[in-house]
Amino acid sequence: MQTPAESSAQSTSPSLVSEQAAVSNDDSYTYIARQPIVDRQQHITGYELLSRATATSTEAPATHTRASDTAFLFNALSNISSENLFGDKLAFINVRLDDLSGEHFDIVHPERIVLELPRATSDDAQLIAEALPRMLALRERGFRLAAGTFAATAPYAAWLPTLSFLEVDVRALPVGVVPALMRKVEHLRNLKLIAEKVETVQAFREFFDAGFHLFQGYYFARPQTVSAKVFNPAYSTVLQLINLVNKQAEIPRIEEVLKRDPALSFKLLRYINSSGFGLMSEITSFRHAVMILGYKKLFRWLVLLMATTPGNSAASAIAGNAITRGRMMELLVQGSLSAEDVDNAFVVGVFSMLDVMLGVPLDKALEEISLSESITMALKRHHGIFGPYLQIVEACEQQNWMDVDLHISLLGLSRQRVTSSHLEALAWSDSLGI
Repeated sequence: MQTPAESSAQSTSPSLVSEQAAVSNDDSYTYIARQPIVDRQQHITGYELLSRATATSTEAPATHTRASDTAFLFNALSNISSENLFGDKLAFINVRLDDLSGEHFDIVHPERIVLELPRATSDDAQLIAEALPRMLALRERGFRLAAGTFAATAPYAAWLPTLSFLEVDVRALPVGVVPALMRKVEHLRNLKLIAEKVETVQAFREFFDAGFHLFQGYYFARPQTVSAKVFNPAYSTVLQLINLVNKQAEIPRIEEVLKRDPALSFKLLRYINSSGFGLMSEITSFRHAVMILGYKKLFRWLVLLMATTPGNSAASAIAGNAITRGRMMELLVQGSLSAEDVDNAFVVGVFSMLDVMLGVPLDKALEEISLSESITMALKRHHGIFGPYLQIVEACEQQNWMDVDLHISLLGLSRQRVTSSHLEALAWSDSLGI
């Protein structure tokens, strides 16, 4: 066995430590902590990634939402090079049960990601059952799943065979339970046991001898905070690209716009060449990047880029309001319109503030881009299939509930649906720091 010093040396990158020491705790940087997970030979096999507000913070946020999880994944792939975060190792990331079918998983290469599942509130049987098909769908896509020792209890019997990792907090494990736990899982040949919070050589030896496969804790290394300077592109460029991608413009046209903004180009190439994206060779041209990424994934990446830009200026506050509108439009039309129209509804919401973002009259702004008639009708006159939804969104902003009730009655929506969509859309932008 190696000594803790030798193990720690394996998991610490001098360049990362010096980078962390050099940066200040300001909004122009993004921070993510990582803690290594080692095998029985104390070779690093993965890292648990944790969100951090500053370079010196040691605690992860008490709660996390779909919006904050989305921002976290985006930062891990686009603002911090994943080569610095997890290289060719696995990345363990905490998720919420409510978000197992979330679109934020679309931006990452699944075979490199382990999703750490939380315990269902009060071990609720319905929540446990509802999560299972989504877990199976994620496994089918290539994600690996992990959960704590609760997954070895009776309420979670259906979960256990879907897991690749069982995470055991060795400090909270009652004495004498390990043999029973090993018998419980011995038939699951593909399940690996991770001993977490290993802080002493005695604990390491105990769980090593018990047959555990992987180990994590202060005995090996404390979490390191990795940081990177955030370069923000022009909003007008991002909006133009969202429009071009949405109408599936020719790749040379998209490439032409990308070349105009160095910050945007830098982010895109860093994202697509990151370990989390999973390509075997480096992409150096914008044309190739767009072809590899595809329109759908590029559209989602651009939306998240806009949503995760730090909110310390009037411009980003306006963009945050536009993102909130887009998200609410998306939520309101889901289940009523086609998948293509759901995407178009988002564009209507975002572009409804195009005049404010670009500082020109809306008609003038719309002359610069080519949109479908249904989008243009909604933006110019609040007509067409999207018009009433946009009026609801704008009325909610102004707290004009008489107008809200008028339009939801015409669309067959409920006040509860509108309110919950508004709150979720607000949380989307608020939690992303806009």
